[in-house]
Amino acid sequence: MKSQNRKTSETKREKPWGGRFTQATDSLVERFTASVHYDWRLYRHDIRGSRAHARMLARRGIIGQDDLEAIIKGLDEIEHEIEQGVFRWRQDLEDVHMNIERALVEKVGEPGKRLHTARSRNDQVALDVRMYLRDEMGRIDRLLACLQGSFVAQAKARSDLLMPGYTHLQRAQPVLWAHHMLAYFEMFKRDRQRLKDLLKRVNLCPLGSAALAGTGFPIDRETVARELDFDGVTANSMDAVGDRDFIIEFLAASSLIMAHLSRLSEEMVLWSSSEFSFVDLPDSFCTGSSIMPQKKNPDVPELVRGKTGRVYGHLMGLLTTLKGLPLAYNRDLQEDKEALFDTIDTVAMSIEVMIGVVSGMKPRRDRLASAVKTGFLTATDLADYLVGRGVPFREAHRIVGQAVAMCVEQGRELTDLSLAELKELSPLIEQDVFDVLAPEGSVGSRNVPGGTAPHQVKTAISRAEDWLNDNGAL
Repeated sequence: MKSQNRKTSETKREKPWGGRFTQATDSLVERFTASVHYDWRLYRHDIRGSRAHARMLARRGIIGQDDLEAIIKGLDEIEHEIEQGVFRWRQDLEDVHMNIERALVEKVGEPGKRLHTARSRNDQVALDVRMYLRDEMGRIDRLLACLQGSFVAQAKARSDLLMPGYTHLQRAQPVLWAHHMLAYFEMFKRDRQRLKDLLKRVNLCPLGSAALAGTGFPIDRETVARELDFDGVTANSMDAVGDRDFIIEFLAASSLIMAHLSRLSEEMVLWSSSEFSFVDLPDSFCTGSSIMPQKKNPDVPELVRGKTGRVYGHLMGLLTTLKGLPLAYNRDLQEDKEALFDTIDTVAMSIEVMIGVVSGMKPRRDRLASAVKTGFLTATDLADYLVGRGVPFREAHRIVGQAVAMCVEQGRELTDLSLAELKELSPLIEQDVFDVLAPEGSVGSRNVPGGTAPHQVKTAISRAEDWLNDNGAL
């Protein structure tokens, strides 16, 4: 009911453009449609795009040289004011673009009114978002490279350390700590490759598409694209102003990054628990309890795990926003930015804090050494041993299963069985079986590319370092 009793004076605001309307914009509509409270962060890219556009207009004789100089001077002053925190953002001007344009007109007069010649806010915002995302993808890529480096450092520092590998969260086979660390290196390698591939579609310049049909002015799109470090220009003006596929692709790539961070977080939570006690996480990346003095909580990994759903939600939200939109531009597309901005902030900070967790975590050698000796981790090796002596694998599997069942009943491990007891299972078993049953023997036998044998892991570490050196940030 309060909305019906607003003072009339609140609605009498001049529209920021055009003479089409006979009524001022209602203040409620201003608040509802405004985006400047979040899209202000595009200001550097908006100003950079405007400078390039103005220079092109001057080169093509569409505006004069005096106009160009005034525009550039005014834009420089506005950028300085924003960076100094003294620029006044106005909600009634809706967005970052109109705020900067109005400020420019107030500073330089008529030349400022000529800046928008041959462009629309439709291609202007598409330009700004592409440039902004390009920069932020580079930042995220650099953080991912640093995270990869943390895993390589962990692998190199403890290349001889053994630990249990798991399937179904049940102890399965022994692996090298370094091998496990490098598994995450590969995950984040794929994430970086996805970002690199996406950059091909992000880095196309839409400016010149205008509202939807292009412009009748003799502009030079290719020169503007080169000045703004784009690889080329978009091919269709209608598609260019209505396209947000590149944002959806980024949200999808970000969702996979968060999925990998969440899997890592889950292991950090498990490994640091009393039940596992595999690692000590750095105190500086853990928190305490408000009531239990003994607690050291893995809140950072838990929050990263929780924020994963937030990023997934943004992906589904924007997919839903786009699914029913006709060509070309629709105001619905304004909803892309909060999802994009929050995803970028969430992903970047999540990577950054996990760099600290991974770099600072310390595996507990005593606990890991004990863990690899229990749980029948070398049962598969015993089966392989029998196969090497001519026993069909399925028969070997049955024999070892019987051995495990006997050990479970007696509370023993395979390594506790005597040679005589093993020979009762199969007369083909000899003294050398104990080398096979040792965790070190199991790990050493996996000497195939991608395996956990020390030689293969050493090669993988070297290959990972080379890949990092060869793949700089976007």
